[in-house]
Amino acid sequence: MKVLVVGSGGREHALLWKAAQSPLVDRLYAAPGNAGMAALAELVPWNGDVEVLADWALAEGIDLTLVGPEAPLVEGIADAFQKRGLLIFGPTQKAAMIEGSKAFAKRLMERYGIPTARYRVFQDALLALEYVESVGVPIVIKDSGLAAGKGVTVAFDLHTAKQAILNLLSGPEGGEVVVEEYLEGDEATVLALTDGETVLPLLPSQDHKRLLDGDQGPMTGGMGAVAPYPMEAATLRRVEEEILK
Repeated sequence: MKVLVVGSGGREHALLWKAAQSPLVDRLYAAPGNAGMAALAELVPWNGDVEVLADWALAEGIDLTLVGPEAPLVEGIADAFQKRGLLIFGPTQKAAMIEGSKAFAKRLMERYGIPTARYRVFQDALLALEYVESVGVPIVIKDSGLAAGKGVTVAFDLHTAKQAILNLLSGPEGGEVVVEEYLEGDEATVLALTDGETVLPLLPSQDHKRLLDGDQGPMTGGMGAVAPYPMEAATLRRVEEEILK
């Protein structure tokens, strides 16, 4: 079978590396890929237009497409491929909004009773600043949109909180921020696969996002993750029952 991996990062390189080990895979492609992937796959020049890539995949006879980055999913790549009868692993554009908009995700959790930190959403910097001054610190400031994993500021003083808000909302195009209650404790990620009916949780993991040792420095897209994270069985059951299902 012909397999296309969409993306150009380490995650996509890992997908290619693993796919190359399957006896079912005859040929691998990466769009746009990077130089390091060329040893595993044929690189496909791509400008980010999901309709163009879907047309290419149809003409090339791609059997399965795996999507790594969030941006193409939010742009509707799964919808474009499905419209052409192509098999693709990834959520629809509507479902991808859970990742594409933190404000949307928070409202969704609130609507369905999924536990989440208290929050407010702002498009106006002055209103956001007034709110932060009223509730105090520590506080969490989040860019509502896609930010490559770097759109979160945990502020322990008002100056840091105000600077984060101004950075996100003072541009000519505006923006949207989620101001969220600060929660203390261990952080873990539980990903799950679903077909819309059945939910299959994967191993818990812990992403280490700070640039420097000792959980110091600015946020990054992730310096590395540890899996499986030693989550207690009772906690994992709560995640499955209260959040995933």
